Amino acid sequence: MKSKTSLLLIIILAALVLIQFFRPEKNEGSDTEYALSTKYKIPGSVNEIMTGACYDCHSNKTNYPWYAGIQPVAWWLDSHIQDGKRHLNFSDFTRMPIARQNHKFEEIIETVEEGEMPLPSYTWLGMHPEADLTEPQRTEIINWAKWQMADLKKQYPPDSLVMKRRQ
Repeated sequence: MKSKTSLLLIIILAALVLIQFFRPEKNEGSDTEYALSTKYKIPGSVNEIMTGACYDCHSNKTNYPWYAGIQPVAWWLDSHIQDGKRHLNFSDFTRMPIARQNHKFEEIIETVEEGEMPLPSYTWLGMHPEADLTEPQRTEIINWAKWQMADLKKQYPPDSLVMKRRQ
């Protein structure tokens, strides 16, 4: 019985060592051509909050923690990053049609108001304290996004800011 347990532990250990050689590609792009900041004014305080709380998963430039080099954690983080970018990518924000940009501001307001973002798993065990937003920080982001939507309403015809329903 003891030899079976020892063999199982050796196999698990070998698998853990082996998977360290299979790493996802890092999210470390530097292209800012379509970044949110190229079109929208972002006050310094809002930019600081979003850089710490949002951009790691919602841009093409992730600031990786030390444990991101350990498998299978790196795969889990990569999955979060890819999913986050699929929903909202601040690095490609202005590439979207204006109606979609407006809708994304609406989603930012909704998810921050409801406490859905940042994800609770992002701040577990005191990790990423900069992403553990205070109520004043949440309010600042929400007010900024509302201001952006109001500014878009001044610049564009109302029908151009509405997402068209898919058939």
